Amino acid sequence: MAKLDLRTLLAMLHDFAAAAFAWSLAYLLRFNFEPPPHFINEMLHTLVWVVPLQSIVFWRFGLYRGLWRYASVTDLRQIFLAVLTAAALIPFVLWMFRISAVIPRSVLVIDPALLLLVMGGSRFIYRLWKEHGFYRNLNLNVEPVLVLGASDAAVGLSKELARSRDWRLVGFLDDNADKHGRILNGIKVLGALDSLPQWAERMKVKQAIVAMPSASHQVRKRAIEICNQASVKVLTVPSFDDLLSGRVAISQLRAVELDDLLGRDPVQLDAAGLHELFTNKTVLVTGAGGSIGSELCRQIIHFKPRTLVMFELSEFALYNMEQELAAKFDGLDIVCLIGDVRDAARLDQVFLSISLRWFFMQRIQACPLMEQHNAWQAIRNNVLGTWSVATAAQRHGVDKFVLISTDKAVNPTNVMGASKRLAEMVCQGLQQPDGTRFIMVRFGNVLGSTGSVIPKFREQIAKGGPITVTHPDITRYFMSIPEAAQLVLQASLMGKGGEIFVLDMGDPVKIVDLANDLIRLSGLSKDDIRIEFTGLRLGEKLYEELLADNEHTLSTPHVKLRIAQAREVDAAWLANLLIWFSTHAAQDDAEVKRALTQWIPEYCPDSNGVAKLK
Repeated sequence: MAKLDLRTLLAMLHDFAAAAFAWSLAYLLRFNFEPPPHFINEMLHTLVWVVPLQSIVFWRFGLYRGLWRYASVTDLRQIFLAVLTAAALIPFVLWMFRISAVIPRSVLVIDPALLLLVMGGSRFIYRLWKEHGFYRNLNLNVEPVLVLGASDAAVGLSKELARSRDWRLVGFLDDNADKHGRILNGIKVLGALDSLPQWAERMKVKQAIVAMPSASHQVRKRAIEICNQASVKVLTVPSFDDLLSGRVAISQLRAVELDDLLGRDPVQLDAAGLHELFTNKTVLVTGAGGSIGSELCRQIIHFKPRTLVMFELSEFALYNMEQELAAKFDGLDIVCLIGDVRDAARLDQVFLSISLRWFFMQRIQACPLMEQHNAWQAIRNNVLGTWSVATAAQRHGVDKFVLISTDKAVNPTNVMGASKRLAEMVCQGLQQPDGTRFIMVRFGNVLGSTGSVIPKFREQIAKGGPITVTHPDITRYFMSIPEAAQLVLQASLMGKGGEIFVLDMGDPVKIVDLANDLIRLSGLSKDDIRIEFTGLRLGEKLYEELLADNEHTLSTPHVKLRIAQAREVDAAWLANLLIWFSTHAAQDDAEVKRALTQWIPEYCPDSNGVAKLK
């Protein structure tokens, strides 16, 4: 039942008056506005029965539950059904109570038509008035805006813009020639995306909105570049997945980010398979407070695990994650544990207290910090830490152990990359025909991750520059944090044990281009922010690789995942590695790098500050 507030009461009074007006006008039209006196008496006599009957029907059909300013086709359908039902009941009620027997049949037809016109028309007129629909194209005091795209999302956005007091939609642009010249929600499709500069100049447009959430990232990127070239500020609607929760709203519009310029097509996950593996299972993520670890936690909880265990050395990072997940997922069983992966006693305590099925290990360190003065600690942290947790997983019967590696493990030239390659080889050496299955996943840089160039560049721009780039030709592979986490989950589902999965990173991106994009997205130009080249750091490559010189890949059923056929190691190799660790309490950087060349033949340490250019 509709709540009887002032708005509901006014709507009921309006429909009550509309019913009386339609019934009276039907008689007048029937007799060409000259009805005989006895028909006027008949009209007034039946009016006191017809109008209350219609009002009761309207109430029962729920016509007063909605708001007129949001009147839609659904509301019009409800009005039509209510009026039709009332029209069918009127002659039956009048006959049953012997109220009148001389009502002209044409009145019974004209009345519902008039009533539908008045009730439906008044609601839509009110909506147009509230949305400034009568004068939105004449209001020159609001900002004109173009919408790029003419899909359902764009039309939905146009309805939202019609209610805005700040923006006036002046046209759509779309590459589909069949839509050119068409009218969508009262707005014309002006032409193709390439015509934006001409239309922007003609209509004094300074802002455009990219409303193509389901288009490929190449199409969206091209639209953004066209706006930038025309000096038009560009906003974008949420991704297609975000739109599934509801309609496009102005509040959801956001500025274009690097993810949109470097964006990639959405990852298709085997949701059914992941539900089967994670639902009602216990999952542990180490490094849960880091960029990738935290995103893994966010992705995993969508598959409703019985318990999510977050293991992290940083108490503050762990606290932040616990607060975030608890606020979003009420009732989720979250266990937060402080600890170091190199602490074997702590690991056994964790594994004994919780029945684990899945384990994700994420320990990526900052490269420059590890290269000088911390080489031995980097090796112990990444390699011994991996071995400690992996062997604990074996002892306690964990189904799968997923190690997150990096493209720096390929033909490594720095200690961090070598440590990650050694961690991969440790997992390979531990793999047995039965028991815990070890899966390794390699990928490159993720946008906005801890220690990446993006936060650093943003901070430098905020300070007025300069932006520091090591070399004008340096390139890196990039993907978003959510995409990386999704592909890790997909690889963990597909892994049978011992594989090194390589993610499809797309095309490499020049870091200097990345810096220029960030400057432009900040509303500045090259004249405002200077780019300064500082030279390659020790152990830094110009180009990263996804495969070593002696590696090849095998395809998988997933288009974004391949399996690297890397050099394998055995248990004897692993035993010798552990002896090396146990017989050296500490080593200086030079000793560590010499030893690494023996353990990893493809390791080529950079001793001159300029890495091998590949």
